[in-house]
Amino acid sequence: MTSQTCFIEPLDVLFLRGNKLFGDPGSYGESLVPPWPSVAAGALRSRILADDGIDFVAFAQGKLEHPALGTPAAPGSFTLTAFQLARRHLDGRIEMLIAPPADLIIAESPTAQPLVRRLQPTVLPGGLEVSSSTSWLPVLAEPERSKPGNGYWLTESGWIKYLAGQTPTAADLVRSSDLWAIDHRVGVGLDPEQGSAADGRLFSTQAVSMAKRETHCFDVGFLASVRGAQLPAGGLLRFGGDGRGAALHGADKAQPKADLAALARARRCRIVLTSPGLFPQGWQPPGIDAEGNFTLGGISAKLVCAAIPRAETVSGWDIAQRQPKAAQRTAPTGSVYWLDQLDASADALGKLAENGLWNDPCQDASRRAEGFNRFAFAAF
Repeated sequence: MTSQTCFIEPLDVLFLRGNKLFGDPGSYGESLVPPWPSVAAGALRSRILADDGIDFVAFAQGKLEHPALGTPAAPGSFTLTAFQLARRHLDGRIEMLIAPPADLIIAESPTAQPLVRRLQPTVLPGGLEVSSSTSWLPVLAEPERSKPGNGYWLTESGWIKYLAGQTPTAADLVRSSDLWAIDHRVGVGLDPEQGSAADGRLFSTQAVSMAKRETHCFDVGFLASVRGAQLPAGGLLRFGGDGRGAALHGADKAQPKADLAALARARRCRIVLTSPGLFPQGWQPPGIDAEGNFTLGGISAKLVCAAIPRAETVSGWDIAQRQPKAAQRTAPTGSVYWLDQLDASADALGKLAENGLWNDPCQDASRRAEGFNRFAFAAF
């Protein structure tokens, strides 16, 4: 079954909770934008179950099997293949927005537009020894020190340039302050026995208010693509913490791709994570041995360089089991891996991108269905 894509439009503020506990007196709950892909996968699967009249309790207990969703313990064909921040313009055009990958460095300037530069894989001169796990290092050569810029997102045009091996410009950037605002809310802890507010248990949390066309020339939401299931044509979703409302709109939108045939001919490429990577070897994708040889999904190459931000932790709430999911360290979205000595056909590259960075057989079918370990190929 081919992928289907939808635009998720928030109708209220969203509580996109991260991995930190909150609720104790004086605690502060931060929101994560965009949230983990499992948030979108859960919202869409719940809507599919409701539309098909499936008993939620029986499904959670594994007593009912859905044709596309399977069971909580044995997921079916449903797979979230992409999940990104996006905005819908006044003419109806939907544009995806991408957090700058780890090899893009944005420098602020007090008098001019921000400057975008790329880290370059570099072989160190002989006699220099470092603790890097790769033979090359990502290096930024600059004539003078600069102040790093934060809070920028790549527009779709900038992402297409990046995949082609070009460096985006300031015109390809948009500030997060133009896309959403943080609305601080105060919550009250509840006494589970009395069912009323508990004394002395006030806490704060972040609500995310996405930009709307009333004040901007676009609506900000999320773009989600699914393979192996029929998405609803429209309607509502319960999205994020507290089940806030969001509208579902069908979208005829394809993911931008690099020229895979050109990558195969060049025999080198980059792998860029578009969702968190849950890898058995920590920051390294599956298929990499101790010498850096990469073999997965019918392709082989040599991992020569990597740019990995600080590791993050992903967990979540298992509704079926009524308990937290196991906390797992991830290679963050935007991590970049340079592959040289690539031996693969364009078809093999396309199949690997379609399946994600998972071993066969898959070591975690639930997390694969939720959209983790997704990536894009880019020119080296």
